[in-house]
Amino acid sequence: MTDQADRDAAGGSSAERPRVRSRARVAEEMSSLARLLETKDDTDTMLDEVVAAAVRLVPGTQDGSISMVTGRSRVTSRHASSVLPEVVDEIQSETGQGPCLDAVFDQQTVRVDDMSTEQRWPRFARRAHAAGARSMLSLQLYVEGDNLGALNLYSREADAFDDESEEVGLLFASHAAVAFSGAQKVDNLHRAVWTRDLIGQAKGMLMLRYDLDSQGAFRLLVQVSQHSGRKLHDVAEELVTTRKFDAFEQPVE
Repeated sequence: MTDQADRDAAGGSSAERPRVRSRARVAEEMSSLARLLETKDDTDTMLDEVVAAAVRLVPGTQDGSISMVTGRSRVTSRHASSVLPEVVDEIQSETGQGPCLDAVFDQQTVRVDDMSTEQRWPRFARRAHAAGARSMLSLQLYVEGDNLGALNLYSREADAFDDESEEVGLLFASHAAVAFSGAQKVDNLHRAVWTRDLIGQAKGMLMLRYDLDSQGAFRLLVQVSQHSGRKLHDVAEELVTTRKFDAFEQPVE
């Protein structure tokens, strides 16, 4: 065999070897990231680490964020690595168009090679280019009814993302989706505990104020909640925070 053939047989062609090394590096860093995330109790810190890893691992990326889409129109940035993702997401909200919206609604992955020549979302592209975004890669993370999420990656240079970027990005997004789902479950658990404690405090205040037992205090909270059209935890939070009993002094049906 020729020297080139020997080299190819030993480690693949010269064109393939960088991609193999890239995949190996991604797999190694994914494992390290997974171990790191297991040690994080704070979900904000966890998701900051996810975005930082995406910026580091996905070829061409300079900035990143996790974007939340609520009501199928409002886009907000969370855990942004810089101001740029926040600005671009605000532009997507204002114009009602852009790669993040397409990624979460219609496609798993949307790539923008050159924002200055982008024709799919002319109003968005013009303003995003002016804000400093030249290339984008949007990857769907999850879809839950009208609430959606995407990992958005940015470059201040045109043609920064290629097929390898998409390949690595999709691999990363699958891991990020698991981390994001886990973080949401932790947040929901914390919120449930916080709500339970808040209602407990409000019940205690009502029991002392009106000489009620626990069930009677809870019924009073529910009555005020229903009468005012407000959520139970909002009524409880207002009572605990302000220590004003005005809403409970009025007779309720």
